[in-house]
Amino acid sequence: MFTGLITEIGEITGLEKRAGNARISVKAREIVPDAAIGDSISVNGVCLTVTDIENSVLSFDMSHETLKSTNLGSSKKGDRVNLEPSLKPSSKLGGHFVTGHIDGTGRIRSKTSSGDAIRIEIEAPASVLNYLVQKGSVAVDGISLTVVDLFQDAFSLVIIPHTAKLTTLGFKGAGDSVNLEPDILAKYVAKFVRPDSNSSLLSALQKSGFV
Repeated sequence: MFTGLITEIGEITGLEKRAGNARISVKAREIVPDAAIGDSISVNGVCLTVTDIENSVLSFDMSHETLKSTNLGSSKKGDRVNLEPSLKPSSKLGGHFVTGHIDGTGRIRSKTSSGDAIRIEIEAPASVLNYLVQKGSVAVDGISLTVVDLFQDAFSLVIIPHTAKLTTLGFKGAGDSVNLEPDILAKYVAKFVRPDSNSSLLSALQKSGFV
């Protein structure tokens, strides 16, 4: 489990694709001293397990599903990625709960400056848009952000200079791919209130006139 508050930007130093899987190596600084083999690390929002540590480089094995469903499958040596270690009992709960399980990839449609802030519009699949609401949370490449506007095939958000400086959204532009994960709470609510649900929550909402 993660918060979507990025600790640092790492650099991919190697990507070895094999039959049906791959190994990715990422050079980092801040998260390496506390990292151990078996730890979960969010890499561009994808929860990966550390399989090797050598000096300042962390290595992770990726499955076929990860390669197919996230932008890590098309990454290459030299690409920069957002990194966040998993939550600890003593961690501050900023951002929102991020699982690291990507629901789909989106594509940046536009990126415009508005004063010091930057407005970004992202094309997204229905599998993601169905769970987004205005002012709700979404993880974009692992970054906890707030949805501003919703469109038929996209959504927008605004980032501040601090976010632009410390994450990959600061240099990504139109056409670039991003990993997307809606708020897990939205998915649970959708499950319990869908028309074919037999949940007591749905019954209570119907009796109260909310559904």
